[in-house]
Amino acid sequence: MVGVIWFVQVVHYPLFGRVGTEGFAGYSTAHSRLTGFVVGPPMLVEAATAVVLVIRPPQGVSPSLALIGLALLGAIWLSTAFLQSPQHGVLGQGFRPASHRFLVRTNWIRTALWTVRGLLVLWMTAGILPQA
Repeated sequence: MVGVIWFVQVVHYPLFGRVGTEGFAGYSTAHSRLTGFVVGPPMLVEAATAVVLVIRPPQGVSPSLALIGLALLGAIWLSTAFLQSPQHGVLGQGFRPASHRFLVRTNWIRTALWTVRGLLVLWMTAGILPQA
């Protein structure tokens, strides 16, 4: 998800402003629906594995790191639900520059949180790899 969110933040969301107002509502609605197919399953797998890591952390993974990872994921989901998703609803009715700016600006929250979480997952992974 780290790679996806950086693509969305740097490329995808900024390009919304270049679609144009005519037909933007249909574009935005299709974007939301199709993106759900791409990011929905990995987000659910990520959530499930985050919960499993907290309940049964593998040897070499600190329970506190697993809990921090789950908390980061919770913050990502809250940001999605309360900040970004509502803006997609607004944009689904037509391009609104203020809504677009808000979406791009607040998506930095998810970008930062997913980046930190990705680094944390790498750290946890390093803890369970055999030392040579």
